Amino acid sequence: MFSNLSAGALGLSLDHPSAVDLAAKHGFGGVDPDLGYFRSLGSTAAVAEHAAAVRERGLEWGMTGLPIGLDAPAEEFRRSLADLPAALELLKAAGVTRVGTWIRPMHDERTYRENWRLFAGRLALVAELLAEAGIRIGLEYIGPKTFWSTERFPFIHSLREARELIAESGAGNVGLILDSYHWYTAGESAEDLVGLTDADLVSVDINDARSDRERNQQQDLDRRLPYQTDVIDLAGFMGAVHAAGYTGPVKVEPFMKELAEQPVDDVLADISSRLDRAVASR
Repeated sequence: MFSNLSAGALGLSLDHPSAVDLAAKHGFGGVDPDLGYFRSLGSTAAVAEHAAAVRERGLEWGMTGLPIGLDAPAEEFRRSLADLPAALELLKAAGVTRVGTWIRPMHDERTYRENWRLFAGRLALVAELLAEAGIRIGLEYIGPKTFWSTERFPFIHSLREARELIAESGAGNVGLILDSYHWYTAGESAEDLVGLTDADLVSVDINDARSDRERNQQQDLDRRLPYQTDVIDLAGFMGAVHAAGYTGPVKVEPFMKELAEQPVDDVLADISSRLDRAVASR
């Protein structure tokens, strides 16, 4: 596995070239690809050339967002589906192999089963197109009860449910975005991660939680940096990730607005150090 700079996940407004420069400067092993930047280059040849330059700096690609909403309104989904092949052509030219999205864990109108059928059907369709481009898709479940309990019909908000949806899709290129914060708030332990393999994991996020809140009081967008509070058992979490033989990116996604107010080099030096600790821990 490798430490990955995801500037957007840190709340930092960096353009893609700057993110690449800073990732190399601070010793990250990878950086998130930017589909918008790829589009601005004008051709697949230019994208491939850019990707080669990134690799020459010792960086791997992390994960970019899936350019289509699995639960989008029908007309929007159809439009995005029509645009997807062009996006995949650019990602393939760059050598990007991972995209991801999150599963909204509730709905005011669709029941659990209705939501399940929508996701399962669309996931199978999109995964087939991604597979043709050599790309895997990661699904992230959202754990905090303060979020999934706010609408009429709760939906997937645990590891077990996410794995069941992936299995039902029947697609071999669908896996998990495993986030320590959602793992913790879902009430899961290292034992729940036993048996996972590299094929099950597309991306890994590490975060910590506030120490002045109980598990069911934690807010999705109010987290702490890894190892900051030791509320989350990151040793157990990363031990299980290592045991899975995971080879992909590990990033931090804390939703802490104050990071954007600090000198960027200070922030990235700290984040890189925390990620190095996680990647090395067993």
